[in-house]
Amino acid sequence: MQQIVYGLRTGGSMDFAEITEAVPWIELAHDLGHDLDADQGGPPRAFKSHKNGDEIQQGCRYIAVMRDPKDVAMSFFHFFSGWYFEPGDISLDLFIRDFFLSGSNSGRYWPHLISWWNRRADEITLLLCYEDMKADLPAAARRVAGFLGITDQNGAIDIAIRQAGIEFMRNHGRQFDDHLIHDARDAASGLPPGTHASKLGSSSERQTLTPALRMLLDDVWRNEIKTTLGYASYTDMRAALNVNSLAKR
Repeated sequence: MQQIVYGLRTGGSMDFAEITEAVPWIELAHDLGHDLDADQGGPPRAFKSHKNGDEIQQGCRYIAVMRDPKDVAMSFFHFFSGWYFEPGDISLDLFIRDFFLSGSNSGRYWPHLISWWNRRADEITLLLCYEDMKADLPAAARRVAGFLGITDQNGAIDIAIRQAGIEFMRNHGRQFDDHLIHDARDAASGLPPGTHASKLGSSSERQTLTPALRMLLDDVWRNEIKTTLGYASYTDMRAALNVNSLAKR
């Protein structure tokens, strides 16, 4: 999403060392020495955040992306392996039970999901599913462009679509590998220099969840989401969002 927004507003510029430099991460701006008031090379100014919908800074427009919690758990594990702990030091089972279920510095994922779900009808909020973005990137990018009021001057939307594709991003992996964060935070995290954690994970990651972990995450869904919002599964919630999105159009 960072790459989509940046590509739309710049017409496809790749003039940045790492995407966090181009679309600053609010929670880590101090650590990275990023000035949140600085010019960003073109409107609209954009920022990344992991904050809940009821905690985020006010006075903005918001694009939120929701994802199946099972995939979020796997993404967290593979991303944090090499960031907060050395690869192989912590098992997936231990990570999910003792970390993911308890929550990171940004909180637990299920309340995060609920907080943005409750804002889905706001005119200043665009809520998308990661799975829909992956299935139809052009449609997602065009929705983002429309939400931001960006017209397709000089083919900007098509350029943004191409440059937000997984193959393009893998071919420019250094610009999406969070190395600026590693440079600033590895020592504080007790990690040796040169660690690596890519955002560009494998689509087969979810298959490594054991049946016991799947059942555990399903139990949390029932207790956190079904009892609060009434959706029996993430699939049902995603379908409801898509129906709502068609109605808003």
